[in-house]
Amino acid sequence: MTLEARISEMCSLSDVPKFGELINNVTASVGREAILACVVDDLATYKVAWLRVDTQTILTIANHVITKNHRIGVTHSDHRTWYLHVRDVRETDRGWYMCQINTDPMKSQVGYLEVVVPPDILDYPTSTDMVVREGTNVTLRCAATGSPQPTVTWRREGGESIPLGNGQEVPSIEGPVFNITRVNRLHMGAYLCIATNGVPPTVSKRIMLIVHFPPMIWIQNQLVGAQEGQQMTLECHSEAYPKSINYWTRDKGEIISQGDKYEPVLLDNAYKVHMKLTIRSVGPSDFGSYKCVSKNSLGDTDGSIKLY
Repeated sequence: MTLEARISEMCSLSDVPKFGELINNVTASVGREAILACVVDDLATYKVAWLRVDTQTILTIANHVITKNHRIGVTHSDHRTWYLHVRDVRETDRGWYMCQINTDPMKSQVGYLEVVVPPDILDYPTSTDMVVREGTNVTLRCAATGSPQPTVTWRREGGESIPLGNGQEVPSIEGPVFNITRVNRLHMGAYLCIATNGVPPTVSKRIMLIVHFPPMIWIQNQLVGAQEGQQMTLECHSEAYPKSINYWTRDKGEIISQGDKYEPVLLDNAYKVHMKLTIRSVGPSDFGSYKCVSKNSLGDTDGSIKLY
């Protein structure tokens, strides 16, 4: 080959377009715009095309959009960097995209579009508010979607710890299914299932767990000594849910109502009731038995206090 021919060939080779750099992979959230960039040196009169690899669809050639997908666009910077725009990104846009130059043979390189989806909690089969009997087994479910697949964490709304069956307590439970064996009143309250996958925003759903149980009564002092003329207060502690009806009776079953002599007071907090009966001035007829009674739809119970 002559020197002129060799120089001519070298010139023609140097004028052939080539890729200036690799296509960077792009990650975009659903609904946003994704832009893939293809850098080509010495394009001259050649043309750059963008294709969707998995469907073998031609998206753009030079400045023209070929696909009927209205969300696709193309721009360039000085005919060197060619940008493929995918607007309002959908999960179906995830995949490989090819940048091609119409040389002979054709030159191409590919870049990947990763589409991420923020977490969402499905109404079904996610649990709704539950009412259960104490001692039964309970399963709370939280079904979350998203890409990457979200992780699910259970917490109590007020930040209290969650009691486990073995006497331990934990601040949270991981996983879409939360099983409680032999549920008790300490489990009652609002729970949050929280779904997160690193794509904002994190989402949560509030599930109320209501535990029903018949009344129980505790009395600290069942024998109370008093002197005539003294003011005395008798006390009972009751627990029940649904909330109980609470009252005091004397030996023959007559209900004690508020008056000059007696002042019954109820202090309630969730399922707990603190019953107090104040006898303003103890007289001879006040000695004897008193009963504190607690009733709800699941049962009733009472406790006795003897005043002597």
